[in-house]
Amino acid sequence: MTSIVSSLLKTASFSRRAVLAALLASTFATGLATMPGNALAEDAKTIKVGIISGEDEDVWRVVAAEAAKQNLTIEAVVFNDYTQPNEALERGEIDANAFQHQPYLDNQINTHGYKIVSVGYTAVWPIGLYSKKFAKLEEIKDGAIVGVPNDPSNEGRALRVLQNEGLIKLKDGTGILATIADIVENPKNIEIKELDAGVVGRAIDDLDAAVVNTDWALKSGLSAENRIAQEPVADNPYRNFIAVKVGQENEPWVKTLVSAYQNDTVKAEFDRVYKGTGISAY
Repeated sequence: MTSIVSSLLKTASFSRRAVLAALLASTFATGLATMPGNALAEDAKTIKVGIISGEDEDVWRVVAAEAAKQNLTIEAVVFNDYTQPNEALERGEIDANAFQHQPYLDNQINTHGYKIVSVGYTAVWPIGLYSKKFAKLEEIKDGAIVGVPNDPSNEGRALRVLQNEGLIKLKDGTGILATIADIVENPKNIEIKELDAGVVGRAIDDLDAAVVNTDWALKSGLSAENRIAQEPVADNPYRNFIAVKVGQENEPWVKTLVSAYQNDTVKAEFDRVYKGTGISAY
């Protein structure tokens, strides 16, 4: 009889302990769920970032890995031309993009009224004059056909390369958005052919020379051996950057996104992918 009573008391004691433990566990779990700033509940975020196809895809895989360490998930949305990323950002289809410099964005804002702002620099790709027919600038003949990008910001940039090398002269006071209408001297009677930025490098075999953005030069199979002139790197206004919609620039995830790009790990991958043709610019 004594053993039966003892057993009942032990069972009752165990039950009380189990109930108490369950209540404590429930209270703790509720506290976690309602705790302000709980990382699992509030800090984790997924964003979409628009980039241009090609080498940058490798770079942004490393950026995404760095962002993941800070509880930010990046989904890269890949585009094939320069016009789409800003349209997608303006429509809210992506949260940020990384492909353009300030003169290009300024022109896009003037043309389309976009509400987009730069939040952090990435790199600069000095634009160059390439040729498969001439090894030196001096070899360019009278009446040569030279291709340039046809979007306003990059065309002005290309024309300045030609001016710096003495091939043309632009009207005094011409800004960074110069066009062929601003050419006042053309001693070699060069025929300038305006082509899409993504096409001008691929058309090199049909041209005597072409001014090509470095990223498109790589995609077109051009190398430093084909480059016969290049714009200066110092004080270059054409640094690329990460952009977001106006009003988003102070969001915490934006700071995380920028820091996920601006670090030595990403720089090492950038240098590996671009082989010195691009330069980190932050």
